[in-house]
Amino acid sequence: MSDKKDLVGVLLAGGKGLRSYPSTKFIPKPLFKVDSETLLLKNIRNDILYFSKKSGHGHIPACFSIVEILISVYEKMNHHSDNSEWEERDIFILSKGHASLAHYTVLAHYGYFDKDELMTYGAYNSRFGCHSDRMKVPGVEVSTGSLGHGIGLAVGMALGIKIRKDRRSVYVLIGDGESNEGTVWESIMVAVDQNLDNLTILYDNNGSQKRCLMINNPAERFEAFGAAVYSVDGHNIDEIVHAMNESVRKPKVIVCNTVKGYGSKTLSENMFAWHRRSPNDEEYQMLINELDNA
Repeated sequence: MSDKKDLVGVLLAGGKGLRSYPSTKFIPKPLFKVDSETLLLKNIRNDILYFSKKSGHGHIPACFSIVEILISVYEKMNHHSDNSEWEERDIFILSKGHASLAHYTVLAHYGYFDKDELMTYGAYNSRFGCHSDRMKVPGVEVSTGSLGHGIGLAVGMALGIKIRKDRRSVYVLIGDGESNEGTVWESIMVAVDQNLDNLTILYDNNGSQKRCLMINNPAERFEAFGAAVYSVDGHNIDEIVHAMNESVRKPKVIVCNTVKGYGSKTLSENMFAWHRRSPNDEEYQMLINELDNA
């Protein structure tokens, strides 16, 4: 659990009765007060937008689709912002590395570094590159960017942890677009074969693969490989957390059904046009207004 009490000092209650794929239909006990959760998520998206504008870089729609997922993971994990190399920490890997700005912003909110440092995001000689570097940024476990490889690294780490009989968990966030890569499916096959019950795969199902090979019914596909699969609203923290809290004796896949550019009508309806764009002054104010009124 994070030691950053001023963010959301809450413990996650284990959810019972969560049904496996195809979907979860339950009324979870709220993790946050609605007003504090809404403010937190809005602030993070505002920060992502601000640092993207300042830098001229950033995959804003891809970042916006995973904010709730990241918060859920960091509230669930054992980690310490003042000791990112703590030997008993859980592991998180952002496989869809182009969404690094969302990860940086969440890490800053949890106290891994001062948020003002993100003013240098994407700049020459900045430690905050458009793809994160584990040698430079505390809290980043793996340098990612070559899509499809984060899950394989997560499987290897989970296997090593299990061999050592450590009580640590590994979480990896993968994108639906990168799941065109064969390494994703090879990795899940190994994870199931090795019974890696300390591994949770979070699948950002935001529709990016519409320009790739379509992966229809991803929950069915992961289930066919033998994983424990849950399908949730990827913008509902309580649903994500309840799925993470389910105790199973096999690798877990949580299909997070999300909207690319969530929180902004402009971004969500024009996600491909905004894939790599950074807003100008006028666009920035328009997007901020949309977030404020969402």
